[in-house]
Amino acid sequence: MRRVCLTLPTNRSCTETIRAVAEEAADGARRFGVEVHLLVLDSSDAPVLAGHRAAVAALPAAPGVVVHHFDEDGQRTFLREVIDGSGAAAPERLLDLMLPSRVSYGACTNRAFLLAEALGCASVHRRDSDSRYQYLDGEPVFPLHHELAALGLRAADVSGRVTRSRLDPACAQRPVALVGGSFVGEMSVDVEEIRRLDPAVYEDVIGLSVPDGYPEIWRKNLIAQSFRGAGSAAFTADLTTLTSVSPMRVDMCNIAFDREVYGRVPLPPATDTIGSDYFLIHLVHDAKLPGVLHNRHIVNYHTDERRSDAGFLAYHLRFAKFLLAGPHFDAVYAATRAAGEGLLDASGRIRPEAVARCVRDGARVDRAGGAARLDVLDRSYRTLGGRYAEAADALAARRGELLDEVRRDMEDFALLADAWPAMTRAGRAHHRPGPPLRESAGCTA
Repeated sequence: MRRVCLTLPTNRSCTETIRAVAEEAADGARRFGVEVHLLVLDSSDAPVLAGHRAAVAALPAAPGVVVHHFDEDGQRTFLREVIDGSGAAAPERLLDLMLPSRVSYGACTNRAFLLAEALGCASVHRRDSDSRYQYLDGEPVFPLHHELAALGLRAADVSGRVTRSRLDPACAQRPVALVGGSFVGEMSVDVEEIRRLDPAVYEDVIGLSVPDGYPEIWRKNLIAQSFRGAGSAAFTADLTTLTSVSPMRVDMCNIAFDREVYGRVPLPPATDTIGSDYFLIHLVHDAKLPGVLHNRHIVNYHTDERRSDAGFLAYHLRFAKFLLAGPHFDAVYAATRAAGEGLLDASGRIRPEAVARCVRDGARVDRAGGAARLDVLDRSYRTLGGRYAEAADALAARRGELLDEVRRDMEDFALLADAWPAMTRAGRAHHRPGPPLRESAGCTA
């Protein structure tokens, strides 16, 4: 039986989301006859963790659904065993990159990838703790439906099942590597207040996310579209497109990858950096691997914590690091776009060594571009005043440190990318089936 991993990484209270994602798992298992491994990766503090354990324990049994709930101790034990089994160099450093003490959007998903390998899964399907499903006629609209219907199949075999095809016919014999949708509701990045306070400042700040060299008309269009997902239109009917999926059209709260992607290349493990988990979407696009874009968009919202003063400062630090990392990632993406199908081997699978080479080159980008972006942020935030000026003070105090960090983050990514194939092989070999979990934090893999 085909096994798939539906994962929910979290570091905050999300009992309602756990129940909702469990419903999606049950629906997918019932409709497609697959075994869905619902994997909750929990980095919450003790009181929240206890609530999650209770929520997992209370989930109704569902045919074809196996539930796993790992706290960080359980994750660390598993990771240490796999890293040691891989024989990779610098095992302690790799463990730190896989389970850092600070927030890392890429690292939490990398842990899901390795656990999916150990569980014998063919794909990973990711949701976020701050998301909800849309409804149609009183029923939730689950993205897993489209993910299971297409992922891993030849594009030629999927073309008759989608609403439309915009795929280059030369790619028709390759398997679908990615299926994704976007979100509706609030922006994925909490910068709407900046636009309300000063549209000119908003354009300056968001413009930092646009790679250099774009014509002005394209640049303005990208600024207008950035972080807005699919807008606010409610779901009324399915629309699916077989295509080379643009990273601008999908979100990591609503994504699924075939294991031939994540089993070969990890996500950047950068800490305190939003957007660092989008790398594989770019890679699939640049390597000309087929994907399916759908409109079963997740409902996005911002938690109360993000709106607090402490949450505001933490989030804008992560946003700043995203902007500072831009010149490095822009160099990597320019290289992967130029390489195109050269990123693939004779069997049409991603060559990890080719990707790692692009990443290493990206680490060598001069830090002047990041410094110039910090100057724009400083000027913009001080123009806005209030707590934005306080954020500017915090960024100024860490200026050199932040510029050094983004370079180290890219070097760390190269280190992990080099070790990743051995780690995923070790993860696959680690497989030993276990019973469903409802409250244990241990590893059944």
